[in-house]
Amino acid sequence: MERTEFAAAIDHTVLGPETTREDVRGTVEEAAEYGMNACIPPCYVEDAAEYGEVTLVTVVGFPHGQNSPGAKRKEAVEAWKAGADELDVVCNRGRLLGGEDERFHDELAEIVAAVPVPVKVIVEASELDEAELRRAAELAVEADAAMLKTSTGFAEGGASVEAVEILAEYLPVKASGGIGDYETARTMLAAGAERIGASSGVALVEGFDG
Repeated sequence: MERTEFAAAIDHTVLGPETTREDVRGTVEEAAEYGMNACIPPCYVEDAAEYGEVTLVTVVGFPHGQNSPGAKRKEAVEAWKAGADELDVVCNRGRLLGGEDERFHDELAEIVAAVPVPVKVIVEASELDEAELRRAAELAVEADAAMLKTSTGFAEGGASVEAVEILAEYLPVKASGGIGDYETARTMLAAGAERIGASSGVALVEGFDG
């Protein structure tokens, strides 16, 4: 993998609750400079177009996923219309853990159908056992999701090799949560991830050694 290819696999991220417009500007400008994508809060998507030419990713139902289905669908449509190129949607783990597979699936399917851009489903893998993780992945596949994402970055655990390997059996994977250096990113890519979500994207690219 060349450095440019590696950089293009990174979603350089700023999603904290105190994220400012200037934080977003800096993240997008760094992403443009280093050839990365930028993952930013939905409230700044419309502004971000003026900061640099990058693939813009934003989140829906963040960080817990328990908004009403209608609210999540509306949020997804608004984000797309504002200029988002990809959406990272937090699944409703409560529905999954409560055995409400049909409602879990239907919510995701409605969001996917409502927008013409790729939808990644955030499953918060560290909070699920293997059977639950596989069930979430299967339902995301049935909902026509484009990718699976390991974590919001706000749970105690983040991405793990085991979770990436399991999820990669179903869909392309975005490994996110706790990836702060090139070696960790490389490990996740070797495990089957196709995208890396990290707030330390610049450090990852600068640490690239092929």
